[in-house]
Amino acid sequence: MRAVVIHGQGDLRVEDLPVPVPGPGQALVAVRYGGVCGSDLHYWRHGGVGDFRLKEPMVLGHEVVGAVVSYGPGATGPRPGTAVAVHPATPCGACPECTGGRRNICRDTRYLGSAARSPHVQGAFAARVTVPAEQLRPLPAGLAPRRAALAEPLSVALHALRRAGGAAGRHVLVTGAGPIGCLVVAAAKAAGAARVTVTDLLPRALRYAWAVGADTVVRADDPDDDGWPSEVDVAVEASGVAAGLDTCLRLTRRGGVVVQLGMLPPGRSPFAGNLVVSREIELRGAFRFDTEFDEALRLLAVEPAFDALLSAVVPVVDAESAFVLAADRDRACKVLLDFGD
Repeated sequence: MRAVVIHGQGDLRVEDLPVPVPGPGQALVAVRYGGVCGSDLHYWRHGGVGDFRLKEPMVLGHEVVGAVVSYGPGATGPRPGTAVAVHPATPCGACPECTGGRRNICRDTRYLGSAARSPHVQGAFAARVTVPAEQLRPLPAGLAPRRAALAEPLSVALHALRRAGGAAGRHVLVTGAGPIGCLVVAAAKAAGAARVTVTDLLPRALRYAWAVGADTVVRADDPDDDGWPSEVDVAVEASGVAAGLDTCLRLTRRGGVVVQLGMLPPGRSPFAGNLVVSREIELRGAFRFDTEFDEALRLLAVEPAFDALLSAVVPVVDAESAFVLAADRDRACKVLLDFGD
C-alpha cells in the first residue's frame, strides 16, 4: 500500500508499505482523504515541529477520513463499510491531566504522525491504517468525506475558542489567515461572534477569511489600513509568529483574553508582558482538542461554507507536489491527499 513517509528535512517519500493487521481493540480503516496540516509541512521543511524533532522515518498525517474495513480481536464499532473520521489522539487516561478532564494535554498521549515521543507515533497518510476502535467517528448524515477531512483542524479552532471563553456577542481578532485561522473565523461566526477581524500579510489568505465569514480583513503590514480595530474582546493568535502575539496583546481590551494557538518557533519569544500586567489581559495557550472533534463533525454537516477552504485534492502519488502547493499560502488554503477507493 502507498504511504507518505518523512525521512528528514526535505526528504518526503511515497513508499510501498505492508498492509497492517488490526490488533486487539483496533480497527483497520481504508483512508480516502488526508488533509496536509501545518505540522506535516514543518516536518517536511524543517525536520520537526517546535521542539519535536524527527529521529527516525515517520508516516505523516493525522487529518483523515475513510471507511471501516475490519476489526481486531475484541474490537467493535461502526460496521465495515461505514464512512468514518479518525480522532487522532489516544490519551493515557491515567495522568493528572486526563483524570482532571484535560485529556488534550495528556503527558503520555499518542497522536498520529507525531515525533513528540520516541519511537515516533506513525501517522495515517497511508492507504490502510490501524487505530484504536474508539477513535472512529461515523460521519453524520449528509457530510461528504472531503469536507469531513476538515474535522481535525476545525476541532483545534473550536478548542481555541473554548479556551477564550467563547465567542458569542464578542469582537474576535484572529491573527493569521491560514487554514487554522480561517477555521477559527468560521467557528466564531457559527458561535455568534458580534464581529470577527482577521489580519494577514497575504491578500489571497485574507480572501479565504472573507469566504468563511470574516467581517473585516486587514493587511498586517499596513498600519494605515482602515480596518484596524481600536480594541477587541478576544484575540486568537493563529500565525505562530511573535509579531502576531504582539498585535493581539496591543489590541485586546483591558480584562480581555488572548489565546496563543499558533506554534511559535523553538526557543524564547519576546512578548509585551507589561500589557498583560497593566491591562490584566489573560494570556492562554490552546493545544489540540478533545471532545470538540464530535462538535466539529456536527458543524461541518450543516455548514457548506467550509468547502471554500478546500483548495485542491491531489493523488497520493503526487504527495510532494501537494506539500509544495499547501506550503504556498499565496495559492492554497487546505490541500487534501486522495488515497483512492
